[in-house]
Amino acid sequence: MKKIVVFTGAGVSADSGIATFRDSDGLWAQYRIEDVCTPETLQRNRALVVEFYNKRRRELFERKPNAGHYAIAELEKHFDVEVITQNVDNLHEQAGSSSVLHLHGELMKLRSSRNPELIVPIEGWEQPLDATAPDGSLLRPHIVFFGESVPMIEPATALVEKADLLIVVGTSLAVYPAASLVHYTRPEVPIILVDPGKPDTRLIRNPLTHIQARSAEGLPRLVEELIREKNKE
Repeated sequence: MKKIVVFTGAGVSADSGIATFRDSDGLWAQYRIEDVCTPETLQRNRALVVEFYNKRRRELFERKPNAGHYAIAELEKHFDVEVITQNVDNLHEQAGSSSVLHLHGELMKLRSSRNPELIVPIEGWEQPLDATAPDGSLLRPHIVFFGESVPMIEPATALVEKADLLIVVGTSLAVYPAASLVHYTRPEVPIILVDPGKPDTRLIRNPLTHIQARSAEGLPRLVEELIREKNKE
């Protein structure tokens, strides 16, 4: 069975109404990134950071997967599919995708401030300010803050290296190290890009197809075509 890796970015969740930090009128517009998404700020102003991620969780509770999420889940019924996402929401899982690697953490999980591998789920949207982990340390959002390493980048790279097809959806390919994943495909592996804009593809040497459409529009058409082609074999 052909192995397909789907690499998703903020554009996939944006079609569900999830604000991105690039939206001029979105949730992030109320905050400076350096005030809510760095380890230094967590130490200096824990209340502000916790409040921000509580707001993001509450927003997530009001959103549902869109046609793009469901198309990826449908693809899994016909191919060996792995999803790598830059998004911290759980909309892929809600739509039915069973194998999702989150590069930048997960909104619906918290972790120990002392041990980054001690991760616990959060019930509901609100993290109490004084919530503690089983090791007694204060819990923090299970999010990769700016300036922190991306621990899942190596497992993600290993997945991309095994892909027979790489589908890149809703990302500008401007956020590193995540954007470097496209360079780990084997030279003959086709890359299909689904995005209404013009992501940075200058360094991509693989066979490249660009479907210039939003995720919720372009992905269902692409998945339908891939399934149709497989059924002809």
